[in-house]
Amino acid sequence: MSAPEQSAAKPGVVLTMLLIVYVFNFIDRQILAILAAPIQRDLELSDSQMGLLGGFAFALLYSTLAVPLAALADRTSRSWVITVSLVVWSGFTAACGLAQSFGQIFLARLGVGVGEAGGVAPSYAVIGDYFPSKRRAFALSIYSLGIPIGSAAGVLAGGYIASAISWRLAFFVVGLGGLLVAPLFKLLVRDRPRAAVGDTPSERPSFGETARLLAGKRAFWLLSFGAASSSMIGYGIAFWLPSLLQRSFGFDLIQASQFYGALLLLGGIAGVLGGGWVADRLGGRNRAWYGYVPALAYVIGTPLFAAGISSSSAKVAFLLFLVPQGLSYVWLGPVLSAIQHLVSPPARATASALFLLINNLIGLGGGIYALGAFSEFLTPVYGAEALRYSMLYALALYGVAALLMALAGPHLRREWVAEQAA
Repeated sequence: MSAPEQSAAKPGVVLTMLLIVYVFNFIDRQILAILAAPIQRDLELSDSQMGLLGGFAFALLYSTLAVPLAALADRTSRSWVITVSLVVWSGFTAACGLAQSFGQIFLARLGVGVGEAGGVAPSYAVIGDYFPSKRRAFALSIYSLGIPIGSAAGVLAGGYIASAISWRLAFFVVGLGGLLVAPLFKLLVRDRPRAAVGDTPSERPSFGETARLLAGKRAFWLLSFGAASSSMIGYGIAFWLPSLLQRSFGFDLIQASQFYGALLLLGGIAGVLGGGWVADRLGGRNRAWYGYVPALAYVIGTPLFAAGISSSSAKVAFLLFLVPQGLSYVWLGPVLSAIQHLVSPPARATASALFLLINNLIGLGGGIYALGAFSEFLTPVYGAEALRYSMLYALALYGVAALLMALAGPHLRREWVAEQAA
């Protein structure tokens, strides 16, 4: 390993650069939501086809390739895997702007998924290497700010560019931005020396060993399927809410982007940071709180989401959405930190990827498509309001998620892997 790789960068610099890359991750991932209406018009796509583009086309290879790429990152260089992944997904995002048919944009979205498969799990592992256990949930929460910030940036930038020029240019602009960030990221982010985090070649478990270890831990399964249940409705609402605003509230593209962008920034940032902060403080005394905190958030947020979706006033809907939008992000810091603590440091990226495989294949791959397909199914009954009722019925998934997270709490106390001080 080269000398630059042996000297670790400052944790604050590393976390900032990882956050910037994650922002681009979600800009490229979520920009499709605000551009759904013009894309559907130009390419003559149905709700089901848009659901496939937003969910399955992205999630198929994103979820499955994340596992081998994370294993590669655990055994080679995590920063290099992230850098190459950023280049790949940014290039395919730009390629979406060239699509002339459903098949072409489907293939481009597959490519975005291929690239992003190598970004998130290795980033979790890098944060695990740079931040001690007592600060890790909050550090992961700061990293997870990439979700609301990136989603909001994608919604706002996509909406304005598409309204002023075209939806195709929006894809070109965000794709080029990611390509420009990649060399700066590799220059500033270096892997911590493996010996400093208790990782030597003789101690690195194989992929099979890590998989078998997690398979025997009930907390892993409960957290994974709890997160997947919440992600089905979370990703579904994130993708379809701009369309709901245009169909049921009469918004134009700019109004929908402003409404949803503000909702993501205000609610999302508070929820992500609050979840990590609370979990680190309560979890330091009782590990079960890493499961109880998200469970409580789902219970409180579900009726508020239902009231917002049912509202006929845009102003009332915004106020009703704001709190549950934040609560829907609370799980990120506690759960991602807990997954890191179910294995030893050398297996962090692999463990994160196995968690993401379940969460994204079910949540991202199924949620967006399910809400779109259910909307089509309900159209004969509810007409233009079918998407609203599709969301309302799907909120039951938050109840499932709350139950699974609560059940995971006691198991976390028993299955937590303590770390030696570096």
